[in-house]
Amino acid sequence: MSDLDVQIPTAYDPFAEANAGDSGAGSKEYVHVRIQQRNGRKSLTTVQGLKKEFSYNKILKDLKKEFCCNGTVVQDPELGQVIQLQGDQRKNVATFLVQAGIVKKEHIKIHGF
Repeated sequence: MSDLDVQIPTAYDPFAEANAGDSGAGSKEYVHVRIQQRNGRKSLTTVQGLKKEFSYNKILKDLKKEFCCNGTVVQDPELGQVIQLQGDQRKNVATFLVQAGIVKKEHIKIHGF
């Protein structure tokens, strides 16, 4: 077994990019807009990933007034604060966030069926 010397490469760190992304330099933070089916035709639209310096309650108030729907801010242990709106408001929320200057269009991901 001494004939086979196993060399482990140490010069390349495969997780270096992931660790550098945590520092905030050059990392893309996405805002995820999703839809969740409730029962029948009822559904919820969730918005997660907004920056922490924004007031979620003020954004929610403007969204509710703009789209004539109800909503709430929910505290999730893994995801942080999440905005929930009644109905399928995915396209409306995406255009609102871009027009209000909260998020750039490239940083919004719309999920759902």
